[in-house]
Amino acid sequence: MIWSRVKSGIQRFNRYASVVGMSLLIPLMLLTTGDAIGRDFFRKPIPGSVELSEYLLVTFVLLGAAYTQQVKGHVGVDFVTSRLSPRTAVACKIVATLLSLFIIAILVWQGLREGIGERTVSDMLRIPQYPFRVLVAVGGFLLWMEILIDLVGAIGRLIGREW
Repeated sequence: MIWSRVKSGIQRFNRYASVVGMSLLIPLMLLTTGDAIGRDFFRKPIPGSVELSEYLLVTFVLLGAAYTQQVKGHVGVDFVTSRLSPRTAVACKIVATLLSLFIIAILVWQGLREGIGERTVSDMLRIPQYPFRVLVAVGGFLLWMEILIDLVGAIGRLIGREW
């Protein structure tokens, strides 16, 4: 079926994106450790370490959000829906998922709009900010696709078909 191929392609791409984000975690830890040691023991912090840490952290988080959605790692509260009938709970999930899609679509749109128009650079290292602003749109779009997969699955459960 074509949906299963599309779904597996999206999920595979999100796994690869999360690996890229995770690969930045070790340099982030080393940079933070080196800066703390340099600042505390030698009175010589690493110049620009705060800027680099911000950019690495933003990349790590934005590229990992879709994969976290894929493995259902985001926080969920179900103390209300757990008391409902299964069909009503799925209907509530569909409504919440539609709202999520709407909000993430606004995030993608505004992230792209802001990223394309961005011309500033960071203060110390003079790193252009537009790639990181556009990354908001990219990470948001990947998350939007994962939420869309959840929506299709919930609709399938509501009508009694599993996609």
